[in-house]
Amino acid sequence: DLFCFFLSIKNRLRAIIDAEEKTKPLSDRELTERLTAEGVQICRRTVAKYREAMGIAGASGRKRYDAEK
Repeated sequence: DLFCFFLSIKNRLRAIIDAEEKTKPLSDRELTERLTAEGVQICRRTVAKYREAMGIAGASGRKRYDAEK
């Protein structure tokens, strides 16, 4: 089912973002490359659209700074 396919891509995208290094979050291009390496053919614009639809900020908005630096 097509809906389940899109939902699984969004779930995988969220999992990649949740596992990223918080001081160096992945850009939409890097997220696209990760998904492509897993066999998902997707455009950067589509990754950005899905990320925004899920309420997830871009890389600069997800960046966390160490208190020690």
